[in-house]
Amino acid sequence: MLFSNLLFIYIFLPLLFILYYPFKNQIWRNAVLTVFSMFFYAWGEPVLVLLMLAIIAVNYVFGLIISRCITADKKASAKVALALSVVANLAALVYFKYAGFFVSSINLIPGLSFDVPEILLPLGISFFTFQAMSYTVDVYRSDAPVQKNFFYLLLYVSLFPQLIAGPIVRYRDVCAEIEDRTVSVHKMNEGIFRFSVGLAKKVLLANPCGQVSDSLLATPIADATVSGSWLGALFFAMQIYYDFSGYSDMAIGMGKMLGFEFKENFNYPYISRSATEFWRRWHISLGTFFRDYLYIPLGGSRCSKFKWFRNVLVVWVLTGMWHGASWNFIIWGLFYALLLLLEKLVFMPIGEKINKGISTVVSYVYMIFVTLVGWTIFYYTEDLLPRLKVMFGIGSPIGDIYEMSILRSNLFLLAVAVIFCTPIIPKLLCKITSKMGENGSYAIGRIFKTVFAVVAIALSTAMLAGNSYNPFLYFRF
Repeated sequence: MLFSNLLFIYIFLPLLFILYYPFKNQIWRNAVLTVFSMFFYAWGEPVLVLLMLAIIAVNYVFGLIISRCITADKKASAKVALALSVVANLAALVYFKYAGFFVSSINLIPGLSFDVPEILLPLGISFFTFQAMSYTVDVYRSDAPVQKNFFYLLLYVSLFPQLIAGPIVRYRDVCAEIEDRTVSVHKMNEGIFRFSVGLAKKVLLANPCGQVSDSLLATPIADATVSGSWLGALFFAMQIYYDFSGYSDMAIGMGKMLGFEFKENFNYPYISRSATEFWRRWHISLGTFFRDYLYIPLGGSRCSKFKWFRNVLVVWVLTGMWHGASWNFIIWGLFYALLLLLEKLVFMPIGEKINKGISTVVSYVYMIFVTLVGWTIFYYTEDLLPRLKVMFGIGSPIGDIYEMSILRSNLFLLAVAVIFCTPIIPKLLCKITSKMGENGSYAIGRIFKTVFAVVAIALSTAMLAGNSYNPFLYFRF
């Protein structure tokens, strides 16, 4: 665990704000934030923090070179410099994250047996390498100005709220705020509320759902059942949503407290009616990164059908690999690539020809089905095929009393998790406050957010203090 959770909430953050807010000068605020961000990462990675510093230095130098080449109208040289910077970033990512996986895969060939290197995986390496790459690409495209101050680029990449678990923050979206941003009581209040929402998602919903899913999905194959597999997949779907969206909410909240405006990363993905819509709502920062920096440059969908197929497959294989160095993640990426192609070529034309009401119901049932299958593929890094056989009832019993007892014991948890992963509650609150006028709406909203923040932080603190189960699903990415 990177930080003791309570140490982070009650010591690290308050100390940061005590030192951060008194300064009016942006340079000093950036200095305080940079020191705390580096300390945050060095606490968990005291040696590998040097890797992050090296990646930042490499991108800083290439950014300057690219900018000078563009200014001198040497586009070919700028393109070479960009290519070299991308290769440098990807080389670090591939070595630390995938070297062992590649060697293990080669060893599957009969007669080959190379030593598999044991390389420590730096926390959040996929996040900060992608952010570093976005800087040089944005400079090359003239989407953002070159950063001549090394320490400002250091702050951008190491910014602690989103450093470990995202969202992926692009340089062009925050470059102006790094040099000039404002903090206010309103932003602080909104930030605390958003942070408390994320903390509650993680501690009060993701962790309990994770305990249930682990108890079901980790059942030995010989004892696994169809109902247990589907129920476990359902709880895992809740766990991974609340875990990752919770971290994103906390990052967005902490960003607001510091004067940054990070973009949304989740938009109720489980109300989607297609895989295409799901990936517009889930991990938005990753999806738009691959779209803007890979899919569109490859030609997107405005090309021949063959090239479009190729583009989709390349993007989704890499999306799967981004999540982990294991074959199940590549299969997971291919699974969604196939779904997206089928939806575009087959399902959508059929849906347009049938009754709208029936189409809506079928779409929701279809998405629940493929989402749970997808998360099952995502979960099992080993024995994937036997687990899928169990899920679809091939040589396995339908269910037993054990699953029913787990469902009865956690029915309230499941109901709450399902309700809060839809926009039902926000829409209901909006209707209630809209009838009270602008002043009344603001007052009620402020009271609600304050009470919620206090209660959520208090309950989360109690849960963290009394429960050792607190996995960090996305830290390995």
